[in-house]
Amino acid sequence: MADKVVSQEITKSPNPVRVMVVDDSAFMRFAITQQLNADPDLQVVGTASNGKEALLLIPQMKPDVITLDVEMPHLDGLSTLREIMKNFPRPVIMFSSLTKEGAAETIQALMLGAVDFIAKPDNRLDIRSEMGDIAVKIKQAAKAKVKSTTAIASRKLPSDSPKSSKPEKPVRPYRKNTPVILIGSSTGGPGALNEIIPALPANLSSPVMIVQHMPSGFTRSLAERLNSISPLKVKEAEPGDQLMVGQILLAPGGFHMILDDNEQVVLNQKPTVHGVRPSVDVTLNSVIQRFGKNVVAVILTGMGSDGTLGAKILHSAGGHVIAEHESTCVVWGMPRSVVEAGAASEILPRPQIAKAIEAAIRDMVIN
Repeated sequence: MADKVVSQEITKSPNPVRVMVVDDSAFMRFAITQQLNADPDLQVVGTASNGKEALLLIPQMKPDVITLDVEMPHLDGLSTLREIMKNFPRPVIMFSSLTKEGAAETIQALMLGAVDFIAKPDNRLDIRSEMGDIAVKIKQAAKAKVKSTTAIASRKLPSDSPKSSKPEKPVRPYRKNTPVILIGSSTGGPGALNEIIPALPANLSSPVMIVQHMPSGFTRSLAERLNSISPLKVKEAEPGDQLMVGQILLAPGGFHMILDDNEQVVLNQKPTVHGVRPSVDVTLNSVIQRFGKNVVAVILTGMGSDGTLGAKILHSAGGHVIAEHESTCVVWGMPRSVVEAGAASEILPRPQIAKAIEAAIRDMVIN
């Protein structure tokens, strides 16, 4: 049975963000509720101890944002997330001890439509200090545009299998003057990449780099997941990696990714740019320095303006910039910034982006 939410003596804003907390731990439900209700801009309108309870309560409570545990009895978090995204689409933040460094469940949840994730503290005494960003993330999530994702929600993501059972995907050096592709994304990015990367063909003639805003430890799982569904080889970038046809390099969380004079990957932990590391602008500017206008930049869903400076330089130089259309963005922040700066060659919904990348490459090769 759902818990009774006790209101606190605090003056709420006229329209607080309505939050539902779903967690099988009574202590965590209480602690999270206390933490959130202490913020005048947030109001916990309901709690549930498992997914089945949550699905029954959502139509009644009409939460703006849901925090969702992963490990729960009766109906686990990922199964619950699928049902939410299919029947009650709204921003969901995963909140569990499983959403820690490298957890495959985190990436799976993000690909299924979760907006963000928060790691549950190991020590109950640390909950107040370690959950300092939960209110901020919930407020940001409330602004996200989440639509029903029946196709994604009903699709079974590939399960992890031993690497030895996976045939090695062929990669080869790229030819001189081959265009290079740089994809940048943030909030909602894993879901976007989950659609776009598998749609790129195995015979794509250009090397690909991806910068996804994500903390250290999670990008390896993201690369492995994308590799399992893509005809191209996807790997987390390492120092010394070379750009190769048939290969996609994903910037590791916590590191900026650039190219040296030999066009090999260099990683660094210099200060954040636009408050993030890795930064799309850092990588895009480095790629432009090496390849000039022979670059296709794709700016996907995300908050902020990372990628705009690089896109403006590339567009002015004659390169090709694709911005995701507002209609398919979870957050139309990064693409909007590119569009408003006049740096977009094309503004396209997500399902059209893979084909547009192929077309841009062909046009560059011909010209």
